[in-house]
Parts: sequence; C-alpha cells; structure tokens
Amino acid sequence: MAFKINYPTYELNLPSTDEVVKYRPFLVKEEKLLLIAQQSKDTKTIVETMKNVIQNCIVSKLDISSLPMFDIEYLLLHIRARSVGETAELNVMCPDDNETYVPISVDLLNINVEMPEGHSNKIKLTDTAELYMTYPAFDLYDDFLGKLKEDKEKTGVVDNLFKLFGNSIYQIVDGEDVYDGKDLSDKEKVDFIESLTQKQFADVRNFFNTMPRLQHKVEVENPKTKVKSEVVLEGVQSFF
Repeated sequence: MAFKINYPTYELNLPSTDEVVKYRPFLVKEEKLLLIAQQSKDTKTIVETMKNVIQNCIVSKLDISSLPMFDIEYLLLHIRARSVGETAELNVMCPDDNETYVPISVDLLNINVEMPEGHSNKIKLTDTAELYMTYPAFDLYDDFLGKLKEDKEKTGVVDNLFKLFGNSIYQIVDGEDVYDGKDLSDKEKVDFIESLTQKQFADVRNFFNTMPRLQHKVEVENPKTKVKSEVVLEGVQSFF
C-alpha cells in the first residue's frame, strides 16, 4: 500500500531577482546523498548533488541551472533550515591562535547574501565603451568544475577560466554599437577578453572577486587567551 505524505511548503525570495520561490524540506534519502557527497570531498560531486537535491525540493516552476551560485547556496541553506532545524551548532576556529575551536549557535534563517560595497556589473572600458557582466549560471560553474576535474595536469586551467569569463559577458556597448553576449560565439567572447588591457582585465577579475556571497559575521572569544575576534563565515559549506 502506497502512502502519500503532504509535505509542508515554504517561501523565500531569490537574492538575485527577488523572485518568490516555494520549496519543501529535503527527505531522509536526500540528506543521505548530501552527506555522502560531503564525505567525498570532491567539489564536482558536491555541486552536482546540491543541484539535484535542490531541484527535487523546489515546488515552484524553476530551472535552477540558470541561477547564480549564491542563489543556489541560499536555497540550500533555507531548505536545510526547514529540514533539519533553523539553528546550526558549529565549531569555529579562533583567528588569534589559529588552533582553538569554540562552539557557536547560528540561526540559519538570519544568514543573508551580502553584496560588497562598490560591486557593479558595469565595467567602463573607454570614454565610449562599456562592458556589462552577468553572474555565471550554475551550469557554467558546474561545467567549469567538470573541466578542471578532467584536466589532471591542470594545463587547461587558464583556458577554462577565460571561457568562464567570456561566457559571463552580458553585453558590450561601444558608442552606438551594442553586442549581446548571447549572440557571440565562445571564441569571440574569449578573444574579446584577451584583447583587454591589464587594467580592464583587472576590473573583470574584480567583478568575480566581489560577487555577492552567503556571509555571516560572528564574534568569538578564545577561552585560552580571552581574546575576542570577529569571524566571517562564507559559503554554504560553513553552515553544514
């Protein structure tokens, strides 16, 4: 006899678009998959497992493959909070001696995606030219990790990184001429990135380095030294 269980559903707003998304808690079998992936310590396996579990838990019509990574992490954190508990018990290392750990409790529903001050997707190239970037979609990031895993000698890291940069081009504006990234080939986008000056390329790297991220600040006191320090927890892995 088959039993059908009606699971509770919850809502959240995606950090990138403010779109309302409905979701359910993950099931025991899904938690098991996450634990196995975490124990593997393989980034590609962890990312793919996250994608499958989140997609299963989303009740709304939403293809998470097109979402940026910080949306994915935010979704997983909330699903975890509704599934296991809103409070996470963590052990945090004290930065003053880099060896002593202290236990802390964190309310997962109070953790937000932080937008660094000054971060912008608009990069001024010249007086008349501008480059507009978009956050890499989950599938692009997943593909990037897959290629890194296959590249045992790490000889293609730079090429794959430049492809990731190129595929994150949303639009190029040069005076009255407008070029949409979706209309350019991978080679054209990589060629464009390679044609930038060092200063312009530094601005592109800065866009990636300052992308929004899941972040939470806590204060800890080292029981040995009595020194109080601020610790920044970043990324969903910090809360599992």
